[in-house]
Amino acid sequence: MPTDGPKSAYELAMERLRQKDREAGVEERPLTEAQKAAIAEARQVYQARMAEREILHRDALNKARTREEVEKLESELAIDRDRLASDRDRKIAEIKEQSAK
Repeated sequence: MPTDGPKSAYELAMERLRQKDREAGVEERPLTEAQKAAIAEARQVYQARMAEREILHRDALNKARTREEVEKLESELAIDRDRLASDRDRKIAEIKEQSAK
């Protein structure tokens, strides 16, 4: 596939990764429309849950009276954010795996 100009470092890196995948026997399968819709829904669910969690967090911050309470709330929010992102990523991976079956 000829190109009009020199390739960027990103394009070269992606070509090398694709080549490694081919050598390792990894097949690249495009996502179906149903999978794309399911992934979009998983992302929307994550965004809604995160928005809900942030609203609750702000409410709790308004009620906090000490620095320790604020730090605890911030820590809990970070944990919830990581957990929700992990759940989202796991769900997306499951959806993508469906194309491999």
